[in-house]
Amino acid sequence: MAMMARMRSLAPWFIITVGGLFVLFMVLSDSKLTDIIGQRSNAVGYINGEEVSYQDFSQFVERARQNQVAQTGQEIKEEQMDFFRDQVWDAIVAQRLIDNKINELGIKVSDEEISNLIMGDNPPQFLKQNFIDSTGNFNRDAYNTALFDPRNKEILLQVEDQVRAQLIQQKLQDYFNASIIVTEDEIKEAFYDKAVKMNAEYLMVPVRNVADSMISFTEDDLKNYYDKHKDEYKVEEQRKIKYVLFETKPSEGDTISVRDNLIAIAEKIKNDTSTFKGYVEIYSDQPYSRDTVGVSNIDPNAQNALLSATDGSIVGPVLTSRGYELYRLLNKVKSNDTYARASHILFRFDDNKDSAKTEAMNAYNRIMAGADFAEVAKQLSQDPANAPKGGDLGWFGKNQMVKAFEDAVFNGKIGEVQKPIETQFGFHIVKVTDRTNSDLVIEKITNNIAVSAATIDKIYNKAGDFAYLAEKNDFEEEAAVLNYEVKESIPFLENSGLVPGVGSNKALVKFAFENGIGSISEVFKVNAGYVVAVVAEELKAGYKTFDEVKAQIENLVKTEKKLNKTFELAASVKNNLGESTNLKEAGNAFPYAEYNTATDFVRTASLPGAGKDFALTDFAFTAELNKVAGPVKGQRSSYLVKVTYRTKLNEGTYELQREGFRNDLLDKKRSEYFTQWVQNLKNEADVEDLRYKYYR
Repeated sequence: MAMMARMRSLAPWFIITVGGLFVLFMVLSDSKLTDIIGQRSNAVGYINGEEVSYQDFSQFVERARQNQVAQTGQEIKEEQMDFFRDQVWDAIVAQRLIDNKINELGIKVSDEEISNLIMGDNPPQFLKQNFIDSTGNFNRDAYNTALFDPRNKEILLQVEDQVRAQLIQQKLQDYFNASIIVTEDEIKEAFYDKAVKMNAEYLMVPVRNVADSMISFTEDDLKNYYDKHKDEYKVEEQRKIKYVLFETKPSEGDTISVRDNLIAIAEKIKNDTSTFKGYVEIYSDQPYSRDTVGVSNIDPNAQNALLSATDGSIVGPVLTSRGYELYRLLNKVKSNDTYARASHILFRFDDNKDSAKTEAMNAYNRIMAGADFAEVAKQLSQDPANAPKGGDLGWFGKNQMVKAFEDAVFNGKIGEVQKPIETQFGFHIVKVTDRTNSDLVIEKITNNIAVSAATIDKIYNKAGDFAYLAEKNDFEEEAAVLNYEVKESIPFLENSGLVPGVGSNKALVKFAFENGIGSISEVFKVNAGYVVAVVAEELKAGYKTFDEVKAQIENLVKTEKKLNKTFELAASVKNNLGESTNLKEAGNAFPYAEYNTATDFVRTASLPGAGKDFALTDFAFTAELNKVAGPVKGQRSSYLVKVTYRTKLNEGTYELQREGFRNDLLDKKRSEYFTQWVQNLKNEADVEDLRYKYYR
């Protein structure tokens, strides 16, 4: 039986309920799972005692990766591969368990059933659709001719497998459907939830309006809450590690290699009649574009070089935030915008504006007496981002700075040092260094700076050397000798597969739980690079102590007490109302209450002020019309409610829509049932995941 063909033919409800697992598995291969997982070898896991070999699992992952790339046009990033392999593993486990259950249930399809469906009056739609003529009708003669053409023998075998899968799926679906029912009460409830609409006024007394002084509680109240909710403070066994991270980042050699490559390309372009666009298509990591941009939208490292270049010239390579870039300046065009370049020296006034102004004037006088602006900025400016650059802010357009600063820059003379101006940030000495009203028309080649294989090898070897020395000597002492930073994780769980601060790596987690304190690991691969770790602490399973959670419990008890108080307050408002139903007037007279209205809402709606509080909407659903009802206690408030309108429904309206609601509920139940069925299969199965031994 061709499992993949069967999977492709699953009905939508069947596919969607299993979610990503089945969608992923469908693209893995067109081979039988039992054939692929055939030969015994190094196991990445066992499913109810049946081995999944490393070789076969790797083939599944590779096929899935290739299909993913074919569908999306994008390679899967290395840091995403652990998650991707998890998806493949889950798909294999789910399908193996489903196959076994199908066999256990005795669901089979005979050759005769397959033949009858293919040769019958109403063949499967996936076959019929290939034989629809120009009039939109099924061409039976062409269909029969194709079936009996010897050249289609291999195709027909695949069709038979797919039809077999479709019939098995239908029988499995029938098996589920037989046990799934929707009651009349469920249909009516779903109908009323959507069909019945209401208008209401409500007075709410929210927890936030109850002051701490209005409630009281004792230490015993806190301890009683802790005892009652102790299971909420249960903790599983945890570990902490200390580790050294060896980041995989480009080396100086990697950077120089990219730069030198672009230098060579620039020389070729200068001596070649080919278009710049052609070079972009061959050498750039970004697609070709011809952009007209303002100077403020160009990487700061390239701005001045492009502004000073002549039309048609090649500029670069320039190191930018994206990597190295090589530009061709086509020309400069007049812009509707003006751009300026300026420097400043900032004196923050904090609590003493006069002192800051005096300092600013002293600095201004020094510059006017001949001191270098950039040197004074480096010494005195309180703008940490730009002081090291002599106060240079680079190029910017209008509406990017506060108004007083912008006015000084765009109205001041180029090269003139202005007297201190005041903004919300402090006092600024401003010097405009350039202005332009030109946009630049550019093309560019972008080369990302990637980590080379040689650099990765060096980093890995460096990590390996440290692991060896740390094992022989002492982890932290050896790290100190080599000037490596030792970090410590927060506690983590075994089933998380994740070390906070380090990332996802099941093998590293496994190491931490299978070894004692002081055990030093081998080298593990993580998203940021390589890690060598030592087990730092073992935290046993148990319960958080009362003292550990006391502050948290105190807040919970406070909220509980305040919510009870809101109910009392709402009840007192109702008592004071007497025969009156004027909730708005009562709300105005009562300082803790808030008045709101809602129109045309259903039982599942989110209401103004209250949000999605089902205690309120459920109460409104049954409350007597035009009378103040309550109080009712919600999630964070207590309410008094007056429902002024509720939809009147007759039996005919329900009967007209009943079948639609029934079918929706049935589909939802089937979906949920199948999802739970698959999850139960997993929970009951003996699944041993050994992939951590191979993917470190």
